[in-house]
Amino acid sequence: MYDFAVVGVGPPGARFARRAAERGHDVVAFERGEIGRPLACSGHVSLDVWAYVPEEARERLHENDVYGARFHTGGSDSGAHEFYYTDRPVSNAIDRVELDKTLARAAADAGADVRDGHTVTGVRETSDGVELDVRSADGDETIAARMVAGCDGPRSRVRDQLALPEPEEFLHGVLAFDPEPDHDDYVDVHLTVPGFFAWRIPRGEAGVEYGLAATPTESGDVATRFDEFVADYGVAGRIERRCSGLIPIGPPETVTATRGFLLGDAAGMTKPFTGGGILYGMTAADIAAEAIDPDDPGTLAAFEDAWRDELGRDIALGKLVRKGYDAPEIVQTVGMRLFSGEIGVHMDRPSTLFSREQLGALFRR
Repeated sequence: MYDFAVVGVGPPGARFARRAAERGHDVVAFERGEIGRPLACSGHVSLDVWAYVPEEARERLHENDVYGARFHTGGSDSGAHEFYYTDRPVSNAIDRVELDKTLARAAADAGADVRDGHTVTGVRETSDGVELDVRSADGDETIAARMVAGCDGPRSRVRDQLALPEPEEFLHGVLAFDPEPDHDDYVDVHLTVPGFFAWRIPRGEAGVEYGLAATPTESGDVATRFDEFVADYGVAGRIERRCSGLIPIGPPETVTATRGFLLGDAAGMTKPFTGGGILYGMTAADIAAEAIDPDDPGTLAAFEDAWRDELGRDIALGKLVRKGYDAPEIVQTVGMRLFSGEIGVHMDRPSTLFSREQLGALFRR
């Protein structure tokens, strides 16, 4: 019997597998296909991501430094409000597929048994643990563990099998790439999509990432909206590697069962104002590895409290930030005029709107 079975080897699953293995636990981790594919997430990340990545991998993963963002209330040729750092990058564009592979290798190096090409088809809680039905090219097998970590994305099978509630809502996102190199150091954000926004991220020699996400009930045909977005930028004929998927927003009331718990997208651990979940998911993974004792189901309550204490305030503030996306254009324009310019805000932490660094940036204008 393993101590932990991890379902899904994206960043949260790989991070938890690594940290639990480093603490001496027997860990097995399953990914249903090739690790990192299909791509379903942006490669635009805060600099905090490097704390989770082996130092030797940084040069391989890094694609571009981003110093700021241009916010638009219209199309590609519309005026923009700029928000920026002057002395250092705000964020980086990275190789998102290679990030997943790097984190999975780090988990394996720590002693976790990482298996790709393995699909978990069933999860059952027992009196002293869980049983997982696993299918692979070698056939079907049943794996026993004391606990299961569901890190298997927005449509989590673990969540369903453990009868845990879904995130508050799901957005529909579309992502694609223009291979033409672009070394611009600003991203473009377009507040022109019902319920969310569209974006353009330069990735240096790796090209440009274009994306769009919207609330399905309000957006109509999201794919058509994306086609119109890239056509407006004049790159429709160059777009390749198109992918789409669901983006969970808002964690449910609980992410823990009797012998299992959820991390990352499966738990709705994302930023409500961007949909990104890499940092939040890995932060919660570290908390889980420290708080949860596989021999003591009672420790799941401590994990539930701890991750909400760490991320809850930023998630709540992020929801307030998102409300501005659907404000009348005149309200958006006035708000952006008030705050545009040099900033001191962390892109993953809305609570830093009240930080000394942000106040200093405001007073320097």
